[in-house]
Amino acid sequence: MFAKDYRKLAWSKLTNNWGTAIVVFLLYTVIISISASVGVGPLLLSGLLGVGMFGVYLDIVRGNQAKIEGMFDGFRQGTVNNLLAGILITIFTALWSLLFVIPGIVKSYSYAMTYFILKDNPEMSANDAITESRKMMNGNKWRLFCLDFSFIGWILLSMLTCGLLVILVQPYMYTARAAFYESIKGAPVEAEATEAPAAEETTEA
Repeated sequence: MFAKDYRKLAWSKLTNNWGTAIVVFLLYTVIISISASVGVGPLLLSGLLGVGMFGVYLDIVRGNQAKIEGMFDGFRQGTVNNLLAGILITIFTALWSLLFVIPGIVKSYSYAMTYFILKDNPEMSANDAITESRKMMNGNKWRLFCLDFSFIGWILLSMLTCGLLVILVQPYMYTARAAFYESIKGAPVEAEATEAPAAEETTEA
């Protein structure tokens, strides 16, 4: 599958789930923003909320009933593992970024599947989930980067709307990432896809 395929699949899956996808993203953003007033708030909540939020987008891709309250699943299952995963990913990425920006970006892609993995395997330790993500992303980091970059048209439109369009773009990107995870972990991904609006960026991967 190419970047355009993941985008089309994500768009088709979001057809009846836009409300849930947008509310979950907004809740995540608001909670993380408010927790920043505590200093270490985002560090402590990123994994707990991240596993739940990405789990919702994974449900959307899988055709399961996606629920807004699902974004809090990270507090219900594998709580300690999710908490530690968020902390470790933040620390590891920061340490690699100290070497230079590029290594930090590369490593962020190595860890990109961690929350999806923990959603599927709540009993897995944080370190094992990160290691599994690194293995899964071996040879796939460039493909995921191309998928992210293919949203450049949407991102530019978001800038033109003073960031307002981000409430649509970000859930769209996260759902595409969920489809990417399903693809590289070997699960069958439904081939149905409908074209997104004309604003869709044509960059291929």
